[in-house]
This record gives sequence, C-alpha cells and structure tokens, in this order.
Amino acid sequence: MPKSFDIKGKVYLVGAGPGDPGLMTLKGKGLLECADVVVYDALISPPILAMINPQAEQIDAGKRRGRHSMQQSEITALLIEKAAQHAVVVRLKGGDPFMFGRGGEEMQDLLAAGISVEMVPGITSGIAAPAYAGIPLTHRGYSSSVTFVTGHESAGKYRPQVNWQALARGSETIVIYMGIHNLAHIIQQLCDAGLSDSTPIALVRWGTRPEQETLSGSLASILQQMAEAEFDAPAIAVIGAVVNLQAVLGQSTPSQHG
Repeated sequence: MPKSFDIKGKVYLVGAGPGDPGLMTLKGKGLLECADVVVYDALISPPILAMINPQAEQIDAGKRRGRHSMQQSEITALLIEKAAQHAVVVRLKGGDPFMFGRGGEEMQDLLAAGISVEMVPGITSGIAAPAYAGIPLTHRGYSSSVTFVTGHESAGKYRPQVNWQALARGSETIVIYMGIHNLAHIIQQLCDAGLSDSTPIALVRWGTRPEQETLSGSLASILQQMAEAEFDAPAIAVIGAVVNLQAVLGQSTPSQHG
C-alpha cells in the first residue's frame, strides 16, 4: 500500500442475517443507515438492502456458485480503497460473517493493511432457517449435540475434506451449509460411516423469507424427492431425529415483516 494512502475510515463487517428483515440486528441496521459505502454479498434480501442510507454508494460484490462478480482479493482491495475515502464502510454479508462467510479472512487481510475493523454478528441461517421450519436443533428428548459444517469446501484449505465419518458417529444433529450440490456424496459418506439411511433429513430453502420451502424425508429418499420437486440451492440441510418434530412444531411459523 502506498505511503501516501491515508486511512480515513473504518470497515464494519456486518451480518445481515438470513433474510427476514426483522432478524437484522439494531446495530447492523444503524450502520446501514449512516454508511457512506456498502459492499454487499449475494442473497441479501431486498428489504435489508432498503435499509441502506439512500446517499450511500452501494456495490454488489456477490458471489454465487459458478457466478463470481468479484474475486476475494478484489473485494479486499476495494474495502481498503473505500476506507481511505470514507468514514463508515460497511461490508454486508449474509447470515453471520464468521459462520462460513469468510469474515475471518477478510478481517485478517484488512487488519494486515492497517485498516480499523469491527465485527457486527448476524443470525446465521443454520439456526434461523430450521427454527422457522419448526425444527429445534436441540431437544432434551432427541438431541443434546449439534454440529455445523460446510458442504462446499474450497481448494487449498487447511485439511483435505470434512470428516463425515466422525460426524456420523459424534453428533446427534448435523446442520450442513452449502451442501445441496454435494448432497449425494455427503449422504453416501454418512451412511458408509454407519448412519442409518432411515435417518430423518430436512432441506430448508430460502430460510426465513416469504418464499421459504421445506422438504423432509430420510437419507434414503431425499435425493429422489429433490429431483421430483426440482429442489435446488440455496438451502440448509438438517440431519437427525429433531427433524421429526417438524410435524408438530412446523404448524406455527414466525411472522415475517417486509
């Protein structure tokens, strides 16, 4: 970074939550309302984007499977540039930035560049989407442990693969982010590790939004159900006995306010 590159502002890594604007934190909302620049990801719901200061510069840096509008290095360089020009720069990320959102990597890079950074947590979809579908991740009669895991792994990461065998043996509830496109492989790994193919699974698509859909079945049936329903990402997968509670608890769903 050039020596003349004076740092003027601060970057806030803000979690937008899973989609329902009512789940946006008050702190995050306040920052959007006073931001000079907002660099936002894909999947941020329109009602949350509507909270942004109308005078703020808005930059879409969204990345979707197979469609990357900006590389990660470009996003970091952009945030550094904007922090040199403006007081309040918001990096708006879906869910929680530190939960499979690359918030930790972005924060490291910004701090290394001498940028002041603050993290503002958001509600992660792995908790909110099942809740809106009527699936509690823990329940005294069904599950006392829950594991959150990514179903989409990047190249060159710190380990070659998720240890699905260990997860099958060690967790009563498994919540999988970004796993829809790899679900056949994941199910095979879990079953090879001894998990019964009758184990319940639920897929929650567009969690907490008005268009939320839930598809429930077993490890043996869910792939066929997906094909028949043309069910696709973005969705969270929940595996475990707690899925059976949806039949009762799913009758009451939270209100959504746009």
